[in-house]
This record gives sequence, structure tokens and C-alpha cells, in this order.
Amino acid sequence: MELYLIRHGIAQERDFALKDDDRTLTKIGQDKTKEVAKRLYNLGLRFDLILTSPLVRSHQTAEIFTQTQLSSHLQVSTELAPNGNIHAWLNWLEQQKYPSNSKLALIGHQPDLGAWASMLVWGEAKEALILKKAGIIGLNLPTMRSPIGQSQMFLLTPPKFLVAN
Repeated sequence: MELYLIRHGIAQERDFALKDDDRTLTKIGQDKTKEVAKRLYNLGLRFDLILTSPLVRSHQTAEIFTQTQLSSHLQVSTELAPNGNIHAWLNWLEQQKYPSNSKLALIGHQPDLGAWASMLVWGEAKEALILKKAGIIGLNLPTMRSPIGQSQMFLLTPPKFLVAN
């Protein structure tokens, strides 16, 4: 199974007057995310499912990917909110019985997505993987055993390598 961890696009700055959960994508964030989604689509990538954090900026990012026809299936996962539990998400994934050739996208937040990727590849959460806004980590998850510490990373790219300058 291919798993794509995608960080939400550029969002409004933190502000005491605005709840963090409600921060939206900026115009630049929307435009850059659209370019990334379109480039992935043009490269032939199609997701069987897009899962998103419930926070507004992630959900908006997921909607852009859905509208770009990378998937017609979009679901919210509370495990993708900040401080989500990878083990609970893996239990959910195991129950879904997706075929081994499935492509799933998880849209969420840093540092969580970087920590999840390091757990899946190295078996422990490290702060070594930094995922830029609208950046992507691609992982191959094993089909026969737990993916923790057994997955292979095949992609780690910031959006600047996917969009035109």
C-alpha cells in the first residue's frame, strides 16, 4: 500500500482572536496547494481515499485535492488532528481491508506527520523529518506485518519541486 502524508497548505498566522482549529488557508496557500495537486494528478497519481484532519486548514487542503480528482472519497479522521494517535489510526486501517495496491492520502499537521513517517520507517518518533506546508512524504507499507519500523520511504518533497516557479 502506498501512503502519502501531506501537510496542509499555507494558513493564516496564529492569532489570539482566532481559534487555531479555525485557521483557514491563505490565497497563496490555496494557489500553491492547487498547483501541487494538479502536478500530482498530471503525474498519474490517484488516491483511493483522502483522510483529513478535522481542522479547517487541513480540510480545505483535502477539498482541493479532491476537486483536482485525485480522489472522489474524502473522510475526516480525528487521529489526524494535532497529537493524533498513530496506533489508533493503524487499527482503523487494518479493519478497512484495503487492497495492497491502494493509494491513501493523509492530510494533517507537522510535527505529527513527520513523527508518523519516522515511526513507520524507523520504528520510533524522531524529529528528523520536516514536512513543508503542502509537502509530501510517500511510504510503502508492508502487507504482511505491522508497518511500524517496516515501511519504506520513497518520496520526501517540498512543494517547490512540484510547482512551476
